Amino acid sequence: MVMASAAEFVAVPALSDNYIWLLHDWDSGHTAVVDPGDGAAALSAVAERGWTADQLLVTHWHPDHTAGVAQVKAASGAEVWAPAAERAKFVGFDHGLGEGDRVAVGRWTAEVWEVPGHTLGHIAYILPEIGVALVGDTLFACGCGRLFEGTPEQMFRSLQRLGELPGETLAYAAHEYTLSNVRFAAHVEPANAAVAERLRAVEAARAAGRVTLPTSIAEERATNPFLRAANPDEFAALRARKDSFR
Repeated sequence: MVMASAAEFVAVPALSDNYIWLLHDWDSGHTAVVDPGDGAAALSAVAERGWTADQLLVTHWHPDHTAGVAQVKAASGAEVWAPAAERAKFVGFDHGLGEGDRVAVGRWTAEVWEVPGHTLGHIAYILPEIGVALVGDTLFACGCGRLFEGTPEQMFRSLQRLGELPGETLAYAAHEYTLSNVRFAAHVEPANAAVAERLRAVEAARAAGRVTLPTSIAEERATNPFLRAANPDEFAALRARKDSFR
């Protein structure tokens, strides 16, 4: 659970390593469900807190982010906001979003950024009023998503854009990949003291069963090799190395 400016974020573990994020506005009572890959898990987490799901925010079409959309929508009546470019990819779509759109989330306004790479239509929701970025599978803690549909150039640009957010911005990613990611960062940047320190902290957190998210943009600038790549070619080489890293 993370609190920020009367906003409460809850990480709901789902499937093997996903997080469904609940964003609750204590002043309005509004609850947004982000990337519900498991409808039962999302509904249970909302109900046990006495909340009601008012809105579903989807970053991209992959089933581990959308398989529960129809179930949550049917149970709650919540409307679904998702990438317009991926309208045909899953069931339960209501409102299509693209670059420059804005959507109300509780008392705040989310700016929609197109951040292709993992999928071609992937979007992020940026809430500058509370210093939050809902980044799906584009940016991970010390990592980034695989290139299932996009090009290295697209993902490089998407990551560079997210990296220009204020350093205190908290990025809410959708997977618990941090330990593997930091181990890779330590492998490719063995002299980076910030990476070594982060590895120790993440190992301790995971040993204790703690969630390692959200992450700050400042920490990613210091320790995420993909965000630190100088150009698309360097990024592509890193992504290829990570794909085979064990």
